[in-house]
Amino acid sequence: MKKYDVVIIGSGIGGLCCGSILALAGKKVLISEAHSQPGGVAHSFKMKGYTFESGPSLWSGLGRWPTTNPLGQILRLLDEKVELIKYKGWHVSVPEGEFNLEVGKEPFRKRINILRGDKSVEEWNSFLSSIKPLSQIVNEIPLLSSSPETMNIFEIIKLASKFIPNINLLPKLNGGFGDIVDEHLKDPFLRNWVNLLSFLISGMPMHDTNSAAMATLFDEWFEPKSYLEYPKGGSESIVNALVNSFTNNGGELILSSKVEAINFSKNIASGVMLENGSRIFSDFVVMNTDAWTSRKLIPKAIREKRFPKAKNINKCNSFLHIHLGFDASGLQNLPIHSIHVDDWDKGITAEQNVAVFSIPSVLDKGMAPKGKHVLHGYTPANEPWEIWENLNPNESTYKNLKEERCSIFLKYLRKIIPDIEERIELKLLGTPLTHKKYTRTFCGSYGPALSAAQGLFPGCMTPVKNLLACGASTFPGIGIPAVSASGAYAAEKIIGKKEYKNLLKMIKI
Repeated sequence: MKKYDVVIIGSGIGGLCCGSILALAGKKVLISEAHSQPGGVAHSFKMKGYTFESGPSLWSGLGRWPTTNPLGQILRLLDEKVELIKYKGWHVSVPEGEFNLEVGKEPFRKRINILRGDKSVEEWNSFLSSIKPLSQIVNEIPLLSSSPETMNIFEIIKLASKFIPNINLLPKLNGGFGDIVDEHLKDPFLRNWVNLLSFLISGMPMHDTNSAAMATLFDEWFEPKSYLEYPKGGSESIVNALVNSFTNNGGELILSSKVEAINFSKNIASGVMLENGSRIFSDFVVMNTDAWTSRKLIPKAIREKRFPKAKNINKCNSFLHIHLGFDASGLQNLPIHSIHVDDWDKGITAEQNVAVFSIPSVLDKGMAPKGKHVLHGYTPANEPWEIWENLNPNESTYKNLKEERCSIFLKYLRKIIPDIEERIELKLLGTPLTHKKYTRTFCGSYGPALSAAQGLFPGCMTPVKNLLACGASTFPGIGIPAVSASGAYAAEKIIGKKEYKNLLKMIKI
């Protein structure tokens, strides 16, 4: 009988961060992953010489030090280096026009002046000035060491004492970012722009997006020396770095091994049972699964008594995806990223209204065969599950609807590459059903739609002893930095506050 200190269900970024920290601390850890690849939504797949990205496309805060990005901090703690390609620009297509935009303070300020004039620039300057103190607070309170569940009253008082001049700003950090926007921005374009950034981060509009997360984003994107990063080899490189540290420190990862249920002994989590009937015993179980999936893993008697009904949790919508391999001949100065908004008046969450594209082979030639480009496009959490849930992927009704709904991608791509359809050599389309199949997320959703205006996401602790959770259904919430921190919080509860603090001291946090 094999026994572990910890079994982690799922190898998404949160689970890998949790497992890597635990293994570094000397724990015997098993990660059980249902898919044939680790990484959750952050993984790549290869076909006909192309490396297709399936997950996040915008990365920042990994290569510089110090950084406020928890994933960057964890990679440094693990002493894992990922080769990063720096760049600054992306292409924007919005109702006000099309333009190339660089991150940083001045490029956007110049664009505002062109589009909206001096008055709007002054408004934006005032807005940035209001965010600056919040960003400074976030910099002083590293997310990696600031779980609401583990900070005691003395630590809270000690932290609060640092911010006496700005003590009145602390409540704003956990509120909705839209409240800050309402105070400072009246210009419609600026409000729409910030709403768009909020939606890309959290899958929700700005009034529902956490202010601390947005303060971090603004610190990374709107500072004079800001830049974006692309991990060479794609998001798979990030996953490989975490897996490498995990296994080098004695961790075990099993793939194509779906967990069917969590086992309990006297109402204490004691391991898991796999789909093939194998039982694995452990002292702790960590669920790197969404709120709905997590609930199903728990026996009915314990679930109904101790866990809230996940069906009552609102969900973010799902995604459409397009993957293209296409001829690159004659194409110059293609943007690595582009974002397209059809109509602000429809609302930022409206279906078929926003699409995002990434052409990583612009920076990393190894992602595609010579003379070719590879592209990933997606609609960011605005595709409704309900129109897909009863369709059979093998039937023509599904296939026809998939072609029809995904035509939005080619419509937008023609603005960048007018003859894109003649260049395509390989095309793959994905729907919410595809997203659910490969990520095993409830309804293919981006995650719980828990509004920051209503409070924080639930923490890593559960009502059951020795059963913890991490990932996008737990604090701090949705997005790579957030789920990375959530994995660290679960690890902290297992190894203890003192040992966890000693680890963070290694990177001076």
